[in-house]
Amino acid sequence: MFAFSKISITKLLANNTKWLEKQQTSINSAAAIIAMANAFSVVFGFVRTRTVLSYFSEEIVTAWTLAFQIPDLLFQLLIFGALSASFIPIFLSLKKSHDSKTAFKMGGIVLNILLIIFTLISVIVFIFAEPLTLLRIGDKLSSDQLSIVINLTRIMLAAQIFFTVSNIMTGVLQSYKRFIIPSLAPIIYNLGIILGVVLFSGRFGIYSAGIGVVLGAFLHMLVQIPLVLKLGFKPTLSINIRYPGVTKLFMLSPARFITIGISQIQTLAIAYFATSIGQLSFLYISYANYLSTFPIRMFGVPLSQAALPFLSQYSKKEELSKFRDLTLQSLHQISFLALPTSVLLLILRIPIVRIAFGTSNFSWTSTVTTGKVLAILAISITAQAMVQLLVRSFHALKDTHTPLFISLIFTIFYLSSAYYVVHYTSLGVVGLAITGAISFVLELFLFILMLNRIVPKFVSKKMVIPQLKMLLASFFMAVFLYLPFRIFDELIFDTTKTIELVGLTITTSTIGGLVYIYFAALFEIKELELVTKTLKSFSEKWKLGIGKTVEFMVETSVDNESV
Repeated sequence: MFAFSKISITKLLANNTKWLEKQQTSINSAAAIIAMANAFSVVFGFVRTRTVLSYFSEEIVTAWTLAFQIPDLLFQLLIFGALSASFIPIFLSLKKSHDSKTAFKMGGIVLNILLIIFTLISVIVFIFAEPLTLLRIGDKLSSDQLSIVINLTRIMLAAQIFFTVSNIMTGVLQSYKRFIIPSLAPIIYNLGIILGVVLFSGRFGIYSAGIGVVLGAFLHMLVQIPLVLKLGFKPTLSINIRYPGVTKLFMLSPARFITIGISQIQTLAIAYFATSIGQLSFLYISYANYLSTFPIRMFGVPLSQAALPFLSQYSKKEELSKFRDLTLQSLHQISFLALPTSVLLLILRIPIVRIAFGTSNFSWTSTVTTGKVLAILAISITAQAMVQLLVRSFHALKDTHTPLFISLIFTIFYLSSAYYVVHYTSLGVVGLAITGAISFVLELFLFILMLNRIVPKFVSKKMVIPQLKMLLASFFMAVFLYLPFRIFDELIFDTTKTIELVGLTITTSTIGGLVYIYFAALFEIKELELVTKTLKSFSEKWKLGIGKTVEFMVETSVDNESV
């Protein structure tokens, strides 16, 4: 009587997984999906970090964090450099000018070529992992830490092969405006790392975290395969470089390759400078960076990823006014959401660091130092989030050279400033954070100035006045947030207990958020109404049932046209 037929089970699964395959029909609906998934990913990321910290010492975790750099460098240069921003416009162009089959085959050929190149280079890196590690690390790391970095680097190279496949799949799914499953993949990745540590730490020590990275990358790929195949993607054995779209994609890659390469120089430089300061300095700046990227991952990246297919539709010269309005609209939305979050990180830095990383292995000195670095980086969070969109705006215009030029200036400024701070001042890791924050703000201004040269009247009252209003609302939020935080911390909450620390953070964050909303309404900031509509749409959708309703669409008009 309790048995279910195969047909009924299949039907049940089909009805309850349809929402995973839904097409997002506006920037805001797509961005909301990505933002929600990113929020869960961040939560699992914190769980992952706390798990690793609870099993291993700060010194060992520092080595594990450093080991990511070379595998990530290869992936960013060889895979992300070829696919980011260029893949989706070319895929959509082929789909429109030819058909879906042609676009899918182009994707399959690109995947094959990238896998061959990446595998060959990975073998070389595996062999020379030790000299490559010694070349990029300062003199403050111990010999045990260096050994861990070298061995974990070799293990985690395998993960990037799975990421190569999954990123092609992500590009295909986002081209079809399916954002849900690609957004869930990073959550699965973090779960893989957690499982690796929990299941294998007793036998393999810190190398269990490396095994978890490979497992997580495999799951990151696996979760996207069914929907990609359902849409019509078929693997191919071809490596025909002359196939439509393939040559064009790789022709656009060199500028992007150099751009990412320049940014990766900065990443490697952070490791070198930090490990020249102290054994744990890289851990401090890495964890502060991780927290500071939360608003970027929540607002900058989702809105930018969701905007790219729509911006690509308005990239023709005669439609640049629509392109400008859509870009400004997205920039304002990013600022409206990122600014208050950066204020919270600035004022509540110590409670947030304790909640995120406060295990018995993470000392009070580490907590305070990480908090100082976080406070400085928080100032540049909104700039970093806005740059995410501006880079993609240039890519939608098929311009990869301008971002390259700006990245070059940005990196030269950062390297020279960081070198001076490390060798000629006593600021230490805090000085590195100051240098980074100034560099990010400079990068934003350069992007705005260069885009204004291409897009008529980009810098205008439409851009400046809403930004000034949001900055002012954020200032008042910071003023009214600090006093209750100090009172609650001293008189009401016993922050030696985790639950009360969480209570303090939630209470003061709520007060700060309400103050920001009040001043946003007082200053008549249009983005407040847009966020309210989005939340209302989610509420209505939730009540009706996510599996039975059509995709909601918040009105985001460009010259009265809904996108």
